[in-house]
Amino acid sequence: MKENNLKKLFLYSKKQDTKINRAIIYSILNKLFDLAPPVLIGIAIDIVVEGSDSFLGNLGFENKRQQILILAILTFIIWSLESTFDYVAAVTWRNISQDIEHKIRTETFNNVLDLDLQFFENKSSGRLMAILNDDVNQLEKFLDTGAEKLIHTMTTILVIGGTFIYISPIIAIFAFIPIPIIIFGSFRFTKTIAKRYTKIRNSIESLNANLSNSLTGIMTVKSFNREGKETKRIAKSSEEVKAANYHAIRLSAAFIPIIRIAILFGFTATLIIGGFMALDGQIRVSMYSVLLFITQRLLWPLTDLGDTFDLYQRAMASFKRITTLKETKPTIINGVKELSNFQNSIIFDNVNFSYEEGFRVLNNVSIEINKGQNIAIVGSTGSGKSTMIKLILRLYDVDNGIVKFDEIDIKDLKLESLRENIALVSQDIFLFEGSVFENIAYGNLDANTDEIWEAARLSEADVFINQLPQKENTIVGERGQKLSGGQRQRISIARAILKNPEILILDEATSAVDNETEAAIQRSLDSLKKGRTVIAIAHRLSTIRNADKIYVLENGEIVEKGTHDELVSIGKVYSNLWDVQTGNR
Repeated sequence: MKENNLKKLFLYSKKQDTKINRAIIYSILNKLFDLAPPVLIGIAIDIVVEGSDSFLGNLGFENKRQQILILAILTFIIWSLESTFDYVAAVTWRNISQDIEHKIRTETFNNVLDLDLQFFENKSSGRLMAILNDDVNQLEKFLDTGAEKLIHTMTTILVIGGTFIYISPIIAIFAFIPIPIIIFGSFRFTKTIAKRYTKIRNSIESLNANLSNSLTGIMTVKSFNREGKETKRIAKSSEEVKAANYHAIRLSAAFIPIIRIAILFGFTATLIIGGFMALDGQIRVSMYSVLLFITQRLLWPLTDLGDTFDLYQRAMASFKRITTLKETKPTIINGVKELSNFQNSIIFDNVNFSYEEGFRVLNNVSIEINKGQNIAIVGSTGSGKSTMIKLILRLYDVDNGIVKFDEIDIKDLKLESLRENIALVSQDIFLFEGSVFENIAYGNLDANTDEIWEAARLSEADVFINQLPQKENTIVGERGQKLSGGQRQRISIARAILKNPEILILDEATSAVDNETEAAIQRSLDSLKKGRTVIAIAHRLSTIRNADKIYVLENGEIVEKGTHDELVSIGKVYSNLWDVQTGNR
């Protein structure tokens, strides 16, 4: 599975081929110039010890002072080039990282938007945010530096290994003994720590979910004086994150000291064997000093393998969660037919539906809603009214039976085409954090300012908008919390007016406002209803008294249907509800 995740991450990087090739070249050049200082030190020692017989002396520069000046110029050039390539490599790798993260984040988010409503009802927004934000950011730590460190390590092994073999194959053998031990230990380390990092990411997801719940429901928290309870809840989640990290830290911290012991062996072998060979005159003193310096340059960077593999495992734990979300498939399959304009009717034909198997919500429901009709669905709480709305919007699919638009099975329609014909004004109004006009314009992204103001006027929202501090540019706050319930509802209606739908669904649109506000909103709704097919769900029967037809839903079944006067005269379910609301009972 890890190899599969790495392959998927590689496929994302393949799309950055040109940048990656440049970054690899910059990293190799950066490391080559970074490895030069030990050689420069060796040349300096060579000048002092050997004089005219030094490396530079053999090139024709016999004067020692002249050799030192030349060495100083070389040092300046090499260090300048090393710094330059270090900068351009870092910038290029980080840009590649940002490009990959952006693509992963947007592709995953786009897939999430296509998922069914059921998925969101089972997965909290806090948990999704943990994946789309925290897990993607976790990738950044590996992508920024991980690949570059691996290239540096490989370049170091090849260059220094070649230098060792050139100077003394015997010393090379002993100096390289720790390398397979370090590499083997690194792989064992990553295998062991992988599960611990998966546990960390899962605990962080739970913490994010709890934080989101506490902050989103801050009004409820404060009104019930439950700050202490929320503190304990977050403290418990944070404790789980801390404990999971403790387990990983203990293992991670133990890895570097073990690697250093292996490194000590290689350095000591070079120190002793190379020293004996220098004393015996088998190698020059300058060569011996170069060997000592580059031994550290060879072995100490290998400790970075532990950090690199550590970052890799953290990244893979996050990437696995990201790809799982990205590859989640919707259960509702998009149709292929267009519903360009709603012409005839919406039909429920013996529809059965249940959210969970064995718990039926709708039972053999059959209704017909003709174009231009104003129909209402009433019933007690839990009778299945809102479920019917979800089926009309195809947020769920029926278990049995069929829902048809203009004689076309709803399953055969393109979801975008279907929903483009429908506007929903719900009791649960969601406003985005932005300006008043931005929220109204959500109904039609191509609308101009005049059209937005007209929608506001028709919904009677223009009066309160002109009284706001920044008028139409006033920021409404998260979920519109800076506005009253009635103001939010009018913006919702204006949004629906701007969409100009064929079918209007009113899901208890006035249930959360006072009588005066309800009357004003009802006037707005009356202007919105003109020339449209209207489906209204209402607890306040006074709001649907003039409907062309009223369906009474009880326990998932249509038990009565007719006009208001017809249903009152029957004297059964609807009549009883009417009597309760008018005070006759």
